[in-house]
Amino acid sequence: MTDVKTCLSEAQDKMDMATMYLEESLAHIRAGKADVRLLDGIRVESYGSMVPINNVASVNTPDARSIAIKPWDKSMFRPIEKAIIDSDLGIMPENNGEIIRIGIPPLTEERRKQLAKQCKGEAENAKVSVRNARREGVDKLKKAVKDGLPEDEQKNGEEKLQKLHDKYIKNIEDLFAAKEKEIMTV
Repeated sequence: MTDVKTCLSEAQDKMDMATMYLEESLAHIRAGKADVRLLDGIRVESYGSMVPINNVASVNTPDARSIAIKPWDKSMFRPIEKAIIDSDLGIMPENNGEIIRIGIPPLTEERRKQLAKQCKGEAENAKVSVRNARREGVDKLKKAVKDGLPEDEQKNGEEKLQKLHDKYIKNIEDLFAAKEKEIMTV
């Protein structure tokens, strides 16, 4: 028989995962400011395996508009440049033989709107995941009533599930609002 605490903790875990995924995906959306997390998804071939750029070079942001990549091995310049060019970052790297620089251009108004729309889609996906977690929890509670769980405990469980749902939805909306503000700020 399923108890209310187990059901609530499973739903909360799923809602946590949805929120963490949203935070991660919003971090990869370029907002006009340099952030080393923009390069997290880019892989480079190093000694026969694909590794993140920060495994073969030091990556930092010397100022708000550029990212500096300093490979530890001189032979990694070409593969890193090629990986950045082939990625969906849409920025051409500059190589001076010592450091690869990526200049983050200011965003156009149209591009800002596109990025805000992309963020809204990511936030909506996270909300759907939270709603699905709530629905699964409610279904489990209803099944538990058939297995002998008292109805008043089921109702209390559903109320707690709804409060949990509301908290996570508000959190998602706050994350989206912060990212949208960051993108739209010139």
